[in-house]
Amino acid sequence: MRPAVNKRKIKTFSSWNDEEQFFLIAGPCVIESEKICARIAAALKDICGALNMPLIFKASYDKANRTSVNSFRGPGLTRGLAILSRIKRKFDLPVLSDIHHPAEAHQAKAVLDVLQIPALLCRQTDLLTAAAKTGRIVNVKKGQFLSPQDMVHAVKKIEASGNTRIMLTERGSSFGYHNLVVDMRSIPLMKSSTGYPVVFDATHSVQLPGAGAGKSAGERIFAEPLALSAVAAGCDGLFLEVHENPDAALCDGPNMVSLADLPGLLRKAQKIREALYA
Repeated sequence: MRPAVNKRKIKTFSSWNDEEQFFLIAGPCVIESEKICARIAAALKDICGALNMPLIFKASYDKANRTSVNSFRGPGLTRGLAILSRIKRKFDLPVLSDIHHPAEAHQAKAVLDVLQIPALLCRQTDLLTAAAKTGRIVNVKKGQFLSPQDMVHAVKKIEASGNTRIMLTERGSSFGYHNLVVDMRSIPLMKSSTGYPVVFDATHSVQLPGAGAGKSAGERIFAEPLALSAVAAGCDGLFLEVHENPDAALCDGPNMVSLADLPGLLRKAQKIREALYA
């Protein structure tokens, strides 16, 4: 059966005028430097431009939930937002980053087009409410500990503040220690129970949380098959953390996709999407 298309439009910039248009959220896990972000943003814009695929650039200004106290977290709120602001203007791209505290929302909304709620914080009412009140799009990652139907409660918390600019992201569920599994039923279940677009995070779904001796490990080899499976299951967009050299990345390198491999993955995703809605 053909997956349903959500009738709610995600409007971040004027070219998003078709609710069936498949989109990509991509960028490095964390802001390592402005130069690295600029190179990745330029490459992503070229790749997505050639495919006529809307792009949201993603990079975290602070990774507040790293496994170890010694892990690299990023430049922080103020400096990180300044970098994202320059990336946004230079490449004419909407930008996304995580917020971790309600107090961050007001400052973040001046730069971010999409405020992302991390999976581990998706039940935090004050954080969801603060994000909602900015009027920006709010992307809520489904907690590894929640059923897809449970996400309706996060949605209702955002809607209660008058914001219906919402998307939800599947990123795997805890499956014993140091492992995640993806139930592809989650995508149509979240779409049908909430009525909002659902994104699939293919790179965090192949993470092995805490399995890397003081950091998370990952199996990037599975990112592509899971991403393509999610497209077949009807996701509205993909979330992919990408890097020039994932093995040298300062965060989540083992599960990130190489920029060199991205065009092939996206072309396959587009063909599956086209087949679904032909």
